[in-house]
Amino acid sequence: CHLPACDCIWTEWIDVTYPDGSDRDSGDYETFENILKNNPSWECAKVENISCRAEKFPDMSIADLGQKVECDVNVGLICNNKDQTIGGVIPMPVCLNYEISVCCTPNRPECLPTPSTPSTTPSTPSSTTSSVSPPISTTTPTPTSEEAPSSTTPITSTTTTTMPPSSTTTSGSTSQTTTTVPV
Repeated sequence: CHLPACDCIWTEWIDVTYPDGSDRDSGDYETFENILKNNPSWECAKVENISCRAEKFPDMSIADLGQKVECDVNVGLICNNKDQTIGGVIPMPVCLNYEISVCCTPNRPECLPTPSTPSTTPSTPSSTTSSVSPPISTTTPTPTSEEAPSSTTPITSTTTTTMPPSSTTTSGSTSQTTTTVPV
């Protein structure tokens, strides 16, 4: 019998991590990420199916083991010690050691989905709107005691500086001097 070239192929049983029974934050993590860390040459173009089992109880279904375990085609197997309760097949609230087998699509171009063809429709240019805040003006009166040559009238000067609020450089400042003479 000849298998079609792109049918998924089941792997051997994979077991790359072992749960630490003394650490509540530990568990058993047979994830695709951990499998790749342990075996960088592992290739699986797409996981189509997954099978998970306890290493010491290979003929028991996950449901019959009495443990909370995630067995997922997107991540692999995750078992957290903190999610386990006393009971089931072991008298301790820790994960069993699990192993997984996955059905992988061969990593060949003819087996992978074809990428969508890029669109050749011209796109509409996007518009950019910008707004400018009004400038901030500050007025500081500066009294001076200057003597006018032919008079004893004090001169008061006012300096006004105008600067845009979002600018970090002073692009221009306006200085205005007003002389007030009593009538």
